[in-house]
Amino acid sequence: MFNLFAKRKYEGPVVDLKEKYRFSERTAYDGVPAVYYDIYTHNESKKVGTCDLRLKNDGDMYYFGNIGYNVLPSYRGHNYAYYACLLMFEIAKKEFGLNELIITCSPENKASYKILEKLDGEFIETVDVPKDHELYLNGEKVKCIFRYKL
Repeated sequence: MFNLFAKRKYEGPVVDLKEKYRFSERTAYDGVPAVYYDIYTHNESKKVGTCDLRLKNDGDMYYFGNIGYNVLPSYRGHNYAYYACLLMFEIAKKEFGLNELIITCSPENKASYKILEKLDGEFIETVDVPKDHELYLNGEKVKCIFRYKL
């Protein structure tokens, strides 16, 4: 079980991740254990976005992916999401013992697609999201799926 009060900071060359909160499988609203972070510029403490690492690999997560990120509009174009993902790769492997992650994006999100390519993963497929899936019900009908070996 995760300690909900342990706040960790992970430093990288461009961005730092500051842990915001953790959910265990028992405490998460959707049953997916996850860790949520704020993304800051390295050593400047300027918040530029958020990201999360989802610690479950089942059928549903194939479409959601294990990593999500959002960079604030005024900070886009600086590769902050790319560098945040690199840190999350390290965290996933070292702290949680994961050897593989899935990251997805919508085909029309060209910026995210470029990030997923730059992260040098394996493009698996572009797939239709099942009609009964939460993403589909929220308007996301197609996903590009990438796999990353850690």
